[in-house]
Amino acid sequence: MVNRELIEVFSEIAREKNVDRSELATILEELFLYVIEKEYGDSSNCSCIVNIDKGEIEIYSEKTIVEEVDDYKVEITLDEAIEKEPEAVDLELGDPFVEVIDPRVFGRRIVATAKQFFAQRLRDVERNYIYEDYANRIGEIIIGVVHQAQRDGIYINIEQAELRMPKMEQIRTERYRRGDTVRAVIKSVEVTPKGPDIIVSRADNHFLYKLFELEVPEIEDGIIEITSISRYPGERSKIIVRSNDRRIDPVGACVGMRGSRIQAIVRELNNEKIDIVNFSEQAEILVTRALSPAKPSRLFIDDDKKYCVALFDDESLDSAIGRNGMNINLASKLTDYKIDAYGIKQYERIQEDQNTLIAEVDGIDKVTASLFAAMNIKIVSDLLEADMDDLLKSEKINEELLDSVYESVQNFVEREIVEEPENYDDLPIENLESTNGQGEEE
Repeated sequence: MVNRELIEVFSEIAREKNVDRSELATILEELFLYVIEKEYGDSSNCSCIVNIDKGEIEIYSEKTIVEEVDDYKVEITLDEAIEKEPEAVDLELGDPFVEVIDPRVFGRRIVATAKQFFAQRLRDVERNYIYEDYANRIGEIIIGVVHQAQRDGIYINIEQAELRMPKMEQIRTERYRRGDTVRAVIKSVEVTPKGPDIIVSRADNHFLYKLFELEVPEIEDGIIEITSISRYPGERSKIIVRSNDRRIDPVGACVGMRGSRIQAIVRELNNEKIDIVNFSEQAEILVTRALSPAKPSRLFIDDDKKYCVALFDDESLDSAIGRNGMNINLASKLTDYKIDAYGIKQYERIQEDQNTLIAEVDGIDKVTASLFAAMNIKIVSDLLEADMDDLLKSEKINEELLDSVYESVQNFVEREIVEEPENYDDLPIENLESTNGQGEEE
């Protein structure tokens, strides 16, 4: 009865921890081997079989038959073997003998000895369950309750699991209190000595993607695709969408009737502004749309270098750049093009400056200019693009002279604008393909 009683006691504990029966059997087998090791110092020659259904525990110890016992844990005489098992009469010296150990020999000591071990193994099993569960759910949205808010992050409880949202994964403008309900996306799961470290995020781009997937059935069905996302969490986001069905407008589907779909997402993100950009195969159209609400007057695109110069009317330039460069940075990340924005007059001046002769720059005399001209450095752009180490290889150019020339050029290009040219049509652009900024395909 002791076997069944022990199994029932441990089974009840395991049920409270949601441990399945097969896992319980494994734990009990490890438990008895642990008890044997504590009792005898070694369990390497022992094995244990637990039958949960029958309530049976079988422990076996394999010993070698010897003439005289030196170590009773692994050796036994033939007479002792026959006494324990009459069929052992057929055995000889050197043969293995399997002794059956009655669990009752451990008495009540087993309960006290095994309590800590059993509790630890249950914790390990529980942690493993949690790890495997959440590791398979990376990218899913979860809803939990804040049980602890600290300076470096918040901790969220979902049943037996504890999830962590570090400061960098939070929306900067949000504040969390104990008891608040939080929705976030599972970002990563790692094993640590203290258990699984489950990181959730509201700032990750994938969180925005999953929110759109929840609100826009066409995305979940694969009719509409989100091809790119860039975010300043809590402030502004841009996404590119495309439709696999020509009958469906991807932007309109994401916005919803009277903005119902997009507004639900905006509210969830603490009023984060979201720009939805219709996909285009043409880089100039895609970049133009990504720069919304500003509209470039002209674009110069280098597809090989993934570089774009966007020109704007002076009154539109601030809108194109955005507060702290937010709009243009989002557009760059969204399109994978490095975008530089200039006012028309500003860009004309830059082009003229770069084509200015070195000899015409204040602070550079004709003798110095001729030294550089001999090295094919004739205009400002030649100097700015040259390798300083190559220039210093000349015997006539030392580091002091080179620094002085660079300083003069720097002062020249950073000078205040006194007079601005008005001609825009003849901008000298090299290695860039020009296109008028248009927001819609023909």
